[in-house]
Amino acid sequence: MSVHESTEPIWARAGEDRTVDIVVLGMGAAGCAAAIEAHDAGARVLILEKTDAEHAGGNTRVSGGAWFHHDNPTRAATYLRALCGDRAVPESIAQTWAEHTQSVSEWVEYLGATVAPVGDYGAEYPELDGSDCYGGYRGVDGILGDRRLFDRLVTALADREIEIAYSTPGHELIIDPDSGAVSGVITAAGARIGARRGVVLATGGFEGSPEMIREHLGMTDVAVWGSTAATGDGHRMARTAGADFWHMDNMMAVNGIRPPGDRHGFFAMFGSARGFIWVDENGNRFVDECVPAGHGQARINGRYELHPYRPMHVIFDERTRAAGPISPSADIMPVGWKVLMDRYRWSADNQAEIDRGWIHRADTPAELAALLGVPSGVLASTIDRYNSACSNGFDDLWGRRPDTLVALDQPPFYAYTAGPLLAWTNGGPRRDERSRVLDRSGVVIPGLYAAGTVSSTYSWSKDGGFHIADAIAFGRIAGRDAAARQ
Repeated sequence: MSVHESTEPIWARAGEDRTVDIVVLGMGAAGCAAAIEAHDAGARVLILEKTDAEHAGGNTRVSGGAWFHHDNPTRAATYLRALCGDRAVPESIAQTWAEHTQSVSEWVEYLGATVAPVGDYGAEYPELDGSDCYGGYRGVDGILGDRRLFDRLVTALADREIEIAYSTPGHELIIDPDSGAVSGVITAAGARIGARRGVVLATGGFEGSPEMIREHLGMTDVAVWGSTAATGDGHRMARTAGADFWHMDNMMAVNGIRPPGDRHGFFAMFGSARGFIWVDENGNRFVDECVPAGHGQARINGRYELHPYRPMHVIFDERTRAAGPISPSADIMPVGWKVLMDRYRWSADNQAEIDRGWIHRADTPAELAALLGVPSGVLASTIDRYNSACSNGFDDLWGRRPDTLVALDQPPFYAYTAGPLLAWTNGGPRRDERSRVLDRSGVVIPGLYAAGTVSSTYSWSKDGGFHIADAIAFGRIAGRDAAARQ
């Protein structure tokens, strides 16, 4: 079967049984890395991809596709420990992560890509020990996003003639009732696929599952930045195998705009404009809107907290509206589902989105409050107090930096409601340094592996480019280990 075939293969539709050495579920960065590494070690590999070819690849397809670079595993391990804080990962995981993320660039070059620095990115947590290891981003052709990493991985699969069954989600693991060993997968259509050496879960997170988001993150009605195909399938299958789970409450969310009725949303970055505030359901500011934030966390109230985490109304005025697009288009930042898959280009002055009703417009704060359903007096008072802080150059409420204090004093006024926008989740089945899934007693479940955001290394804070690096590192480890299993 061609790797470019988009539909479910005939054998899967017919429920035909098959046997290979290794079955990989999902073809994002982790799944592709596992499949390539296992194939190159001599194993026969089959990838089951939930979606068709035009939507395959999960978040890897629409991400920046860049990974962080470092040349010092000792300092990198120190940085990871500091980022984990009081949620320490096992030392064997930290050491393996540090050693194998160092070789990501070399491996991507091995696949035939040209690797170069991307932009001028520094550590997002420079105050933490080990952050001096951070050597910026690396990417295919030195370009952020635009599917370059994903396309290179797919080409590497094609070069090796690794079989991909598109539109063929895995549904159930085949588990030996006596030993608990995993020996294959049953597809949604009922085909039984034996896996002589192992099954690799690379199914992504659970950001596409409203039920799991509510259960583990305490969030409701949240828009998604990436693929909604990540509905926790690997989590569910691992649970039936008796897997233990780790850091299920960790995630990355961003300020984002969601078109009404759409499950996807846009980054809302405001460019260099600073004339905006965030208010809660009562119309009060609740945080420093411009606090330096990493990929999911910021230092707030003396500790690293998820940021942003709660629903909010984002308020701005005519000056900010006219300053430039709130959300970057593909020529600025070619990432995200709405930009790359739906090919939406945000208007230069935000007017098209206002006209579509994505952003509220009102002549006064009181009218804006009515549109948002918040107390008009409270919102007006909040804006007045913020404007006073701008005049004084000091935010006595939340300590926002003076250089970010731009008054909201040019009507009309605008607002949108953010969920916030969920980029990805981090928790999943616990695994060891060999990517082997562990049960609740810490014992390896024979034949079951996990890599990528289905089981991210990151227990709490993480820096830019960490997820791709983690996915490739532990995907490769899973593929090699499974291939060597007898």
